[in-house]
Amino acid sequence: MSRFDEEIDRLGTHSVKWDMMEALYNVPAKDGLAMWVADMDFRPPDCVQKAVQGMADHGVYGYYGDDRAYLESIQWWMSERHGWQVDPKWIFSTHGLVNGTALCVDAYTNPGDGVVLFTPVYHAFARVINAAGREVVECELVQRDGRYEMDFDAYDAMMTGKERMVILCSPHNPGGRVWSRAELKGVAEFAKRHDLILVSDEIHHDLVMPGNSHIPMPLIDDDIQERLVVMTATTKTFNIAGSHLGNVIIPDPDLRARFAARMAELGISPNSFGLFMATAAYSPEGAAWVDELVTYLDGNRRILDEAVNAIPGLTSMPMEATYLGWVDFSGTGMTRAEFTSRVEQGAHIAANHGTTFGKGGESFLRFNFATPRARVIEAGERLQKAFSDLQ
Repeated sequence: MSRFDEEIDRLGTHSVKWDMMEALYNVPAKDGLAMWVADMDFRPPDCVQKAVQGMADHGVYGYYGDDRAYLESIQWWMSERHGWQVDPKWIFSTHGLVNGTALCVDAYTNPGDGVVLFTPVYHAFARVINAAGREVVECELVQRDGRYEMDFDAYDAMMTGKERMVILCSPHNPGGRVWSRAELKGVAEFAKRHDLILVSDEIHHDLVMPGNSHIPMPLIDDDIQERLVVMTATTKTFNIAGSHLGNVIIPDPDLRARFAARMAELGISPNSFGLFMATAAYSPEGAAWVDELVTYLDGNRRILDEAVNAIPGLTSMPMEATYLGWVDFSGTGMTRAEFTSRVEQGAHIAANHGTTFGKGGESFLRFNFATPRARVIEAGERLQKAFSDLQ
């Protein structure tokens, strides 16, 4: 039995995923399956738990100082796991990566400027762009052979000159793509052609399914680094999203200075819990845990895919990374309201609505399968029952 098979009751623990399921999706808490927001139902590795316990045992929660060990852990992880050599001077610690995204929008664009997204994509990007008074420019991904690809000729034709930034999700959420070297090179050239700052959100870079390899954007093209910002975090990898800690890594000194100025103006600094947890996680023990996790997630992925794809009219996009299944209901001929109701009211499953991810997501729901395997099996059975008239 894997450590990930333990079913931990999260109801009543102030869990957004479980305690807000009924209010947001009208899925009853007593028997609902929370498969929406992207956190896992697993405890982090023991090294992280020990770090938090050590803080509690010490019992004094003062300001954090001397971050050398924390920065060295990031350097070690990026070098050992991703082949990327990071200078500690490049690293900023933000209050999570949604905050990091908002800071990038604030530091590098002005109200009214356009920010390019390849949609459907992580919904928080559009939220912070709109909130900042910038314009979301949606470059819709193209489906070819059941997976997402980019059409740069079409995207070039859409540019007006008002665009100042492009945000890439790599690996892609919600489509699960691990972008190829050629595709990443295409993004870099697109940013250069239109003089765009490129923000590469690589928060899912450790959660890559066997047989696929993530390439950090800085390793694609030396010239791109003068306009590049890379965002990474321990939060998705180790299921410590509540620590609200993200790494914004900026190789170019001018971009760093502009970002640092906004950080200083807004008085942003990380909390000590996140720093202790991240330092512990980015370690050989943490790496071994991640390897075990990815193997388990790959098994869950296969189970969910088989169950979904056995239902006529439903198609699960092949997952190369993340723990988020992207399921297309367009083949059922049902309206969005109808297939969503069958999932929520029939199967009692809370899944993210595809429309929140922008253009191209209208016929989809996103299912989080980072939960004990028995729940994934049950979810598949519930879906098959809810759509039994199609079989």
